[in-house]
Amino acid sequence: MLLSEQAYRDIDREIAKYPADQKQSAVMAALTIAQGEQGWVSTEVIRDVAAYLGMPPVAVQEVATFYNMYNTKPVGRYTLTICTNLPCALQGGTQAAEHLKRTLGIGFHETTPDGLFTLVEGECMGACGDAPVMLANGTHMCCRMQPEKIDALIGALKESA
Repeated sequence: MLLSEQAYRDIDREIAKYPADQKQSAVMAALTIAQGEQGWVSTEVIRDVAAYLGMPPVAVQEVATFYNMYNTKPVGRYTLTICTNLPCALQGGTQAAEHLKRTLGIGFHETTPDGLFTLVEGECMGACGDAPVMLANGTHMCCRMQPEKIDALIGALKESA
């Protein structure tokens, strides 16, 4: 087993939400739990989740590569996703993205040499009125991300690392 006992208990809770013969329905939740623990979804994690759910590994691979919330290669400790969709772009999202690139010294889908930050270009996050919008580690929505707020966030994340 590749994941912790707690991760398998969490996956079991997700499996319990479905009929006994449909445990593969928990594949997205299982991948989310595995990624939360491992930081990304490696080939080994995909095989492990597939075995645990009684699925062919290719079926789990298809899910992991179809949805953009799963990282199928290593990422930094902090993943910063900036929305550059049209409403955000018109309200400074493109400039915020360029500021992030300059500040971090990386482009989209790259990780800083220290392994702290990965920068991702995102699509609509449903908060157009708060643009530019950024998502930190897929869970923390950051609104009105002007350069000074971006710098403060990066500084705080570096301090907590």
